[in-house]
Amino acid sequence: MTAHTTAPADLLSVHLVTLGCARNEVDSEELAARLELGGFRLVDDPETADAVMVNTCGFVEAAKKDSVDTLLAAADLKSANPKPGGGPRAVVAVGCLAERYGNELAESLPEADAVLSFDDYTSVAERLQSILAGEQHTAHVPRDRRRLLPLSPIDRAAAAGAVPGHASAPDLPTGLGPASGPRATRRRLDGGPSAPLKLASGCDRRCSFCAIPTFRGAYVSRPPADVVAEAHWLAGQGVREAFLVSENSSSYGKDLGDIRLLEKVLGQLAEVDGLDWVRVSYLQPAEMRPSLVEAIAGTAKVVPYFDLSFQHASGPVLRRMRRFGDAESFLTLIASIRALAPTAGIRSNVICGFPGESEHDVDILTQFLTDAGLDAIGVFGYSDEDGTEAATLPGQLPPDEIEARRAQLADLADELVGQRAEERIGERLTVLVEEVDLEQGIVVGRAEHQGPEVDGSVEISCPDAELPGVGALVLAEAVGSQGADLVAELREVRHG
Repeated sequence: MTAHTTAPADLLSVHLVTLGCARNEVDSEELAARLELGGFRLVDDPETADAVMVNTCGFVEAAKKDSVDTLLAAADLKSANPKPGGGPRAVVAVGCLAERYGNELAESLPEADAVLSFDDYTSVAERLQSILAGEQHTAHVPRDRRRLLPLSPIDRAAAAGAVPGHASAPDLPTGLGPASGPRATRRRLDGGPSAPLKLASGCDRRCSFCAIPTFRGAYVSRPPADVVAEAHWLAGQGVREAFLVSENSSSYGKDLGDIRLLEKVLGQLAEVDGLDWVRVSYLQPAEMRPSLVEAIAGTAKVVPYFDLSFQHASGPVLRRMRRFGDAESFLTLIASIRALAPTAGIRSNVICGFPGESEHDVDILTQFLTDAGLDAIGVFGYSDEDGTEAATLPGQLPPDEIEARRAQLADLADELVGQRAEERIGERLTVLVEEVDLEQGIVVGRAEHQGPEVDGSVEISCPDAELPGVGALVLAEAVGSQGADLVAELREVRHG
């Protein structure tokens, strides 16, 4: 993720690296705005920066390793350029890994000059200035952030304080927010036509394999006015698709006294001038009420896309995961979606090799995936996470067995996703253009059933037509497929 700036060259400069999920992207854009407001200049090249700030991911082992490797690479750049103006003078860790491990990360990774907490975000410019001035920053002691807010969701709004990605400030300078109403404390780092928009942070579920609630905290919804105001601001920045993100979007509004608030907000977002698509991510199957299915399937501008966190299909495994449902209930949910929107996109992730998972459980999951007809499937092998209940459960499987099951299911998932894409040949698609190849006469984008980055793309040949621009919506007909990707022919440019 890069940032372009025209700020004066004599300002202190920072290169911001974002790892992990779309929620982290929103947090980075809040950090970017706060840094600029605090007198920093954002730069694309880490070698020209006074500081490198890495927004880390702390979800699973591979993501943690990637975060540490990125910090070490920045530290190597610092060591290789010790002279003034020759490279970064400070390397700073923020984000989920930093929050989750705090002083433990600081002690084990002395190459990083500072490890900041989510609580440091509101004063991040001051923190970075002091670090560059040579002051020592004392890293926080990790704590369970669920305990920082009242147990009752309805009591949280007044107590939540600053939550990453939720910031709004009515006094931002022109250009950093909408003309009136709450202004987003956000600075876009990616000029593409799609942008994540945070609905909420934290999670109240207690999935036995997941540590996210301990460092992201209890569930806190953003006020609808802030969400809608930020959508207006994004549209003014050229965004055509608002991608609603959170740890659990189907819970939106429960702490604001209205469990059906998401349905209402979707209607409000559909009225935002300039937005063409509104997409919802990360829905809990156990919380999918009929009114929400209907709102996603039937509200203008809301794309019929269902990112459903199934995780498994065997009832006994799901109970050990402290989740609800089974293959039958999940297939019933899928049928209810397709009854309203036959071409809806449905994606999910599943975990195999969970403690106690039997071969029969794998068979159930295999049959479910075969029957479900999903457009995208992520398959993950189970691994222990620090501090989770699952790490202490009996029936732990050997790593080689977990990997064998993962590889088998991943191969099946690839085959099933490819079959689902083939079924779309002949379908008329509305596609959001994201890339344009002028020489080849080709544009690449995503159809309504494809979420950003992970669900495949659509390549459209336009040999005899004027090429639409990035951000245009076009109508195309699918004529071929390769895996989850579709090949299509242009039929009409709606605008662009």
